[in-house]
Amino acid sequence: MDYVRSDSASNGIVPKNGAPKGRITSAKIVVAGGFGAGKTTFVGAVSEIDPLRTEALMTSAAVGVDRTEAVPGKFATTVAMDFGRLTLAEDLVLYVFGTPGQHRFWFMWDDLVCGAVAAIVLVDTRRLADSFASIDFFESRGLPFLIAINQFQDTRQHGPEQVREALKIPAAVEVVTCDARSPESTKQTLIAAAEHALAEHHAPRSRKA
Repeated sequence: MDYVRSDSASNGIVPKNGAPKGRITSAKIVVAGGFGAGKTTFVGAVSEIDPLRTEALMTSAAVGVDRTEAVPGKFATTVAMDFGRLTLAEDLVLYVFGTPGQHRFWFMWDDLVCGAVAAIVLVDTRRLADSFASIDFFESRGLPFLIAINQFQDTRQHGPEQVREALKIPAAVEVVTCDARSPESTKQTLIAAAEHALAEHHAPRSRKA
């Protein structure tokens, strides 16, 4: 895991109250999940800058390739990444990268997670199976992650423990609820992911094994 300081070539996790005065610690967090889970909305809601989006309109070429039946109102899709930034304190900045959801763009994930300290798997409870690929990916790379249940409007709500059981998530992985449209909700989710990364970084080796 790497935190990159603006004035130092060293890597490491530094809590904000432990950073030397005048130094800024930056961290990269990746937001992943299935197609249409709300990743672009999440990054746009939390970013303090105009988010970078690489969306393209879906055309007839996507028919039979992208599973759009569960998201009938979706006409565009992320083809590379979403990018935003959030300053949590004078000495701590988070850079947020959203991954493309479709299988045909997964070859980009290895580059997108390079240097990340944590990940968020955004879950749509109507399509839980779409979350397994992201979970398996982060588990295989040993990247700390948490599950964020996106509370879509006019859908049946499921609690964290119900989702944990359905996805077979171990107790060490935090499961939270969020509203991908809300700046405050997405901010709190990012903070939870950063805290989880810190806890994993400082955990005893026996716990990580």
